[in-house]
Amino acid sequence: MSDVATTTAPGRPITGRVVLICLIVFFGLIIGINVVMMKLAIETLPGTEVDSPYAASLAYSNEIEAARMQATRGWVVAAHVARDDDGGVSVRIEARDRDDQPLTDVAFTGRMERPADRRLDQPVELTAIGGAVYRGRVTELPAGQWDLVLEGDRNGERVFLSRNRVILK
Repeated sequence: MSDVATTTAPGRPITGRVVLICLIVFFGLIIGINVVMMKLAIETLPGTEVDSPYAASLAYSNEIEAARMQATRGWVVAAHVARDDDGGVSVRIEARDRDDQPLTDVAFTGRMERPADRRLDQPVELTAIGGAVYRGRVTELPAGQWDLVLEGDRNGERVFLSRNRVILK
C-alpha cells in the first residue's frame, strides 16, 4: 500500500444565498432577453390592415355593390409599371369605356402599397396627358412586391377601384 494520502480541499458549500443569486441571475437573463425581443418585435410591427374590423365589415356590402356597378360599366383600364434608368418608377394608365372611348370625365389617383408594411406606401400623382392616357412617377421605390391601387372618381364619387400585384426589380 501506498503511504501517500490524497486530500481534497473542501469546496464552498452551496448555501441558500448562492442558490438565490443563481436563480436571480438566471431569470434576470431570461427576462432581459424577452424584453429585448419584445421591443424589437413591436418596433418592426407594420400595423394592422384596417383600423377597425367592425367598420370594415359594415362597409363590405357597399364595396360589393360598387364592384357590381364597376363591372356593368365595362371599362378597360390597363396599367403598366416600369423601373426607370434613374431608379424611379413610372406608372402609365390607359382608361377606356366599353365603346373604346377615352374616360375623360374620371380623375384617377394611384398608390403603390407595400403588402407587408403600410409605412412604405407611396402615392402616385397621375396626370392626364391626352386621350385615355394618364402618367405618374414615384422617385424612390425599393425592389420587391407592391400593390398598385388605382381609384377613379367622378364628381366626388368613387366609380373605379383596382388593386394589382406588381414585382419591381
